[in-house]
Amino acid sequence: MTTAFIGLDYIVDITHPSGRMAAAAQQVIDRDVIAKANHALAIARRKGWLSVLVKVGFDKGYPNLPRHSRLFGKAKEMGVLEIGSPGTEFHPVLESALADMVLVKPRVNAFHGTGLEPALRARGVTRVVLAGVSTAMAIQSAARDAHDRDFEVLILEEACAAATLADHVDSIRLLGSIASVVTLEQLAQLD
Repeated sequence: MTTAFIGLDYIVDITHPSGRMAAAAQQVIDRDVIAKANHALAIARRKGWLSVLVKVGFDKGYPNLPRHSRLFGKAKEMGVLEIGSPGTEFHPVLESALADMVLVKPRVNAFHGTGLEPALRARGVTRVVLAGVSTAMAIQSAARDAHDRDFEVLILEEACAAATLADHVDSIRLLGSIASVVTLEQLAQLD
């Protein structure tokens, strides 16, 4: 079985206290999410798995912004999530150089409008390990889509966070029906 680690939205605007829409930043700190993501990236590198970092962002001037989205509709007005801005840079502690590829997504779902699925299929990936912020948005969306694309889906719970611990726990509970929830220790034991 070929595995890929996919880290979602570990960017300043979402995960760092200075981020402009970082509702989950305190949970990222409290749960030590970035250090755990780094550990997962190192495991993926050691095992020879494909590692992909996917971040949300909109083109300069926001031509691809979904104006009717309650989540993203005010991004331009707020000056957030514009590719090339400091907010769409990876969290400063994230070891992004360990990733084999970086993709930009224009929506919540990592598969929407990206080359993620072709990259996975080209490498024969059948199992994806998802981690990121927010568990309640990006992880839920990508996990459900990956499941429906016939990938085996694992969620690295320790490297995820949401705006509140309750949102995170609820999301993980819901995802348990379509994905296996794993720890870093379990991840290290996978082939």
